[in-house]
Amino acid sequence: MPTIHDEDLARILLGDCPYSDPTTEGLGISRTPARAILTARHDMTVCAVEEAARMFELSGASVRIVVPSGTRAAAGTLLLEAHGTGGSLHRTYKMAQTLMEILSGIATATRAIVDAAHSVNPHCRVTCTRKHMPGMKRWALHAIETGGAAPHRLGLSDYVLVFEEHRSLLDGNVSLADHFARLKAFSPERRLAAEASEVEEAVLLAQAGAEIVQVDKMTPEQVAATAERLRAFSPRPLLAAAGGVNASNAAAYAAAGADLLVTSAPYLAPPRDVKVRIEPA
Repeated sequence: MPTIHDEDLARILLGDCPYSDPTTEGLGISRTPARAILTARHDMTVCAVEEAARMFELSGASVRIVVPSGTRAAAGTLLLEAHGTGGSLHRTYKMAQTLMEILSGIATATRAIVDAAHSVNPHCRVTCTRKHMPGMKRWALHAIETGGAAPHRLGLSDYVLVFEEHRSLLDGNVSLADHFARLKAFSPERRLAAEASEVEEAVLLAQAGAEIVQVDKMTPEQVAATAERLRAFSPRPLLAAAGGVNASNAAAYAAAGADLLVTSAPYLAPPRDVKVRIEPA
């Protein structure tokens, strides 16, 4: 799991309350002993409970985590309980609640895709792209890993993936196999992946030396046809299905023979509501 530092959490709190809280202070309840209770309003795969707890601690409260991240929680489940002053709880709870809701939404959507794929092929791996909100990589990775997926690529620097947009700039007088050989020599510790949009194109990429063939926006039937053609290769390239993969079709793609499912869908998932109640301690 990505490490979320105290500085990241403190920055969130400071952004919401950079000075004072005139409502809590004006009502004279900033020093009143209080308790915050956070529960799941809907079924969810819980994410960011530990980070929410740490936010309360940074504000001076004590915390009891009831359900850790990664747990499937039913509606009404108690997730977290914090004890502190009225001031400390009001400075914290909305940001902690929002963080849990957004990341639990991503984790829940990720888990649904993973469950669908594994229902027909437990060896099929679900991966999520880097098409998350820019600047939110650490949080996005935390949420998808909590939901059971892995990062597809952390960024351009850690993965060799040849798109049509790369191939369009290559010297046509040099074979694709030679271009791929040059790329492998440049990055010998990385597997070479290349993307295709048609079955025959996928076969040509495998013949040129692609170790991972990623097919974009193919139907499950086209993925099955590609998988059948790739079985003739030794070693057989891994087959990754990308483009439009979601919980409703993940099982079909996994059953078609995809080794990897590549998706951005979890990042667009709606938040999973977390109910907050504050009461006298």
